[in-house]
Amino acid sequence: MSLIDLHCHILPGVDDGAKDLPMALEMAKAAVEQGISNILLTPHHMDGDYTNHKDDVLKKTEVFQQEIVNAGIPLKVFPGQEVHLTGELLQAIDDDDILFMDEGGKYLLLELPHSGVPEYTEEMLFELMARGITPVIAHPERNHGFQKEPDKIFDFIEMGCLTQLTSSSYLGVFGKKVETLTDKLIRANLGFVFSSDAHNFEGRRFLMNDAFKKLKKHEGTRKAELFNSNARSIINGEEVPVPEITRVSDVKNRRRFWVF
Repeated sequence: MSLIDLHCHILPGVDDGAKDLPMALEMAKAAVEQGISNILLTPHHMDGDYTNHKDDVLKKTEVFQQEIVNAGIPLKVFPGQEVHLTGELLQAIDDDDILFMDEGGKYLLLELPHSGVPEYTEEMLFELMARGITPVIAHPERNHGFQKEPDKIFDFIEMGCLTQLTSSSYLGVFGKKVETLTDKLIRANLGFVFSSDAHNFEGRRFLMNDAFKKLKKHEGTRKAELFNSNARSIINGEEVPVPEITRVSDVKNRRRFWVF
């Protein structure tokens, strides 16, 4: 299965991801080894530390794609942003400084502060959806607010949002608590795609193929295929089917079988 990665910090020298072109090209090779054929480049934007304007990302993506071709790496990259939730977001959209996950401007990769879910989040989500934009909430399983109140994720999806889960979260890289929440989100149908959120060669690696293997083992081939087809639908600006969803609080812990 050829995988699509919708969240990756591989664009060189723009944020806390790949520090330079040589590292970015090595990461590109690592992505291909994980079965990834297409990557949406999503440098941080408006998060208080990094600003990556739309025009700059478009130009740098074009240059990077040519470097990938020159290096003989079979990988296609697309321009995007990981857009931070801020009161300035709507103005940035009006100023045409936002890159969406698709060319038609239907899907927006939206990052909430790691420390929690701001009070104005719901209002902002309504504003975005009123403009025909579907927020795709980045790595909710790692957000401290969602960890305390995971049923908020259910509420936001019921509003019309989607979610992007991180492959390494599902594999326990961020600890057992995050792994368990990721598993419950999947079983509650509150997760729609896996993405790598790769930054480097250490903890924040690609691990996409590994996550899909685990998903196939625990939830079946159909679920794995659905996650990847959802990613394809998002990048193509097509509708993503939303199945019947369940609150995380209603999902039971997996039973453990001990052998003595």
